[in-house]
Amino acid sequence: MAPIRRVLDAIEAQRGHLFPWVPVMLGAGIGAYFALRVEPGPTAYLVLVAGVLMSGAGACAAGGRAAPVLTAVSILLTGFCLAGLRAHLVAAPLLDFRYYGPIEGRVVAIDRSVSDKVRLTLDRVVLEDMPPSRTPERVRVSLHGEQGVIVPEPGLTVILTGHLSPPQGPVEPGGFDFRRMAWFDRLGAVGYTRSPVLALAPANEGAAGLRIHRLRLRISTAVQAELPGESGAFAAAILTGDRSGMGRETLTALRASNLAHLLAISGLHMGLLTGFVFAAFRLILVATPWIGLRVPAKKLAAVMALAAGAFYYALSGGNVATERAYIMVAVMFVAVLFDRRALTLRAVAIAAVIVLALRPETVTEPGFQMSFAATTALVAVFGWLRDWDGPAVPNLLRPVLAVVISSAVAGAATAPVAAAHFNRIADYGLIANLLSVPLMGMLVMPAAVLAAMLVPLGLAGWGLQVMDPPIRWILGVAHRVAALEGAVTPVPAPPSIVLPLLALGLLWVILWRGRLRFAGLAPAAVALAIWMQASRPPVLVADTGGLIGVMTAEGRVLSKPRGDGFAALNWLENDGDGAEQADAAARTGFVPEGRDRRVVLEGAAIVHLRGRGAAARAGAACGSARLVVVGTRVDTTGPCLLYDPEKLRKTGSLAIYPEAGGLRLVTVADVSGERLWSPQ
Repeated sequence: MAPIRRVLDAIEAQRGHLFPWVPVMLGAGIGAYFALRVEPGPTAYLVLVAGVLMSGAGACAAGGRAAPVLTAVSILLTGFCLAGLRAHLVAAPLLDFRYYGPIEGRVVAIDRSVSDKVRLTLDRVVLEDMPPSRTPERVRVSLHGEQGVIVPEPGLTVILTGHLSPPQGPVEPGGFDFRRMAWFDRLGAVGYTRSPVLALAPANEGAAGLRIHRLRLRISTAVQAELPGESGAFAAAILTGDRSGMGRETLTALRASNLAHLLAISGLHMGLLTGFVFAAFRLILVATPWIGLRVPAKKLAAVMALAAGAFYYALSGGNVATERAYIMVAVMFVAVLFDRRALTLRAVAIAAVIVLALRPETVTEPGFQMSFAATTALVAVFGWLRDWDGPAVPNLLRPVLAVVISSAVAGAATAPVAAAHFNRIADYGLIANLLSVPLMGMLVMPAAVLAAMLVPLGLAGWGLQVMDPPIRWILGVAHRVAALEGAVTPVPAPPSIVLPLLALGLLWVILWRGRLRFAGLAPAAVALAIWMQASRPPVLVADTGGLIGVMTAEGRVLSKPRGDGFAALNWLENDGDGAEQADAAARTGFVPEGRDRRVVLEGAAIVHLRGRGAAARAGAACGSARLVVVGTRVDTTGPCLLYDPEKLRKTGSLAIYPEAGGLRLVTVADVSGERLWSPQ
């Protein structure tokens, strides 16, 4: 009992500093839900709800040292239940076969695909010969071929002929699960069309969402007319969220220089805009004695900043990242209204709790992880600096030092998350941010506010012209940094335990009070060690049966230079390999057998049958190989393991490992399990 008593005493000593642990426990419960392989049933939820009530009641009744522990258990179980509730509330039909035919629906969102094609998200979907009970609530269609018959806009009902498929699962076991993301977006099918999209019914003129979208388009068009080229497209992106004018080369340069976050309307933009509005209105009110002496200038300025942020949130399209950013700044300005310190770990924790309660699924997304990693680290570091007893920094150097510290801290906090999700480190990202972020805060966002204020006078162009030079500078920095040798270092994907363990360790360092805080460095170090020692699957098989990748000393060699490009790109990125698919296919590793490819893994042969007549060759191949993968359907049976597209559709992609006496296969179905968003 003595060790338990010491633990309870240590927790008791943290009284007054425990609230920031609330979102940590809530997130842990949500993460536990998503880590399950089998969907909990009603009985499990009854037990969990009983656990929430009992632990909560126990915390209230017991008090003393046991209360924080029981409260933590209650919050953790609540997070689990919230995630399950959200997953069931968004439930909608999923397409369970490949569909080709007419598609009718109302446009609710317009964006661009990875291949830079216009993409429509439709609701009120109607598919040929499909009852409403089986019809997906939403579908997403990429527009290929010749279009231009209509200009799509939200609210417009359209009809087209296209291909639809169920949302794709991970391209490898344990990889990013698009099906899960699609489930929470109520996206039941994805596909494309090569025929023109036709208007079936006009948009509802009175819809508020449509009016806001049209305002976005008008502002974006006006901005790009005033500032032609990439600078205008950049300005339109940060003002309205419309990235349609951005060229692919510029987007690539921004990503390679770690400046892509300047395009996303998230915490940085929301903080800069609302912070400038708050400071400007407070200065105006204080500088006017008659007003400044009669009204609480600070609180009134906070209200104006909240209003400006709300308008910016609506104008940007109200995506999840902007919603999260607005919640964070809203919590801080509400703290100002109640005479509380705005920038505290408690305020960050409140924002995190609100976001997790509204959208529990975001805990697994890079946007949530990076936003709160950066914000938590910045608030903690500047809190430590505020209490620093060392030599004072000259006033003239404080702004410069603040920018350097902010960029370094935010970059260090988000780097592991970005590397884990995007498999790359921008080596010169700190330099690029130091050269660019100050201009965003001092010139670009203030000029944006100035342009908005001058709109009634017809002089918005003045503010936009002020934005032009700093934007050109930022884009120039992006291109120059991206062109440097070694600007990007590919990073292999970590095992799934790494990020949670790393987050736990670093949060312990930040949130715990006392010398024991440095104990958090141990799990963080273990997480990095696991990442560094992680190995990639020796063989990967795509769920179409059309592509195999084999790890060699030279890197992963692919069975073909084209086709299944999405799987190929993700495999190479997860390997930490910067090669293109064609280059990876040119590597040595397979033994060519005509059109087919053979590889031997620890004495066990694997054959990939391709091209015409592959099905007919399956029987012979099965006699000499342990595993045969065919890109077309086959009915052959034999002594080997045989996978064709029909079987792979059930199992998902394969990861293959050698083991004594044969091969060990891990499928996507093995790892993903039986969840709401998985095919039944």
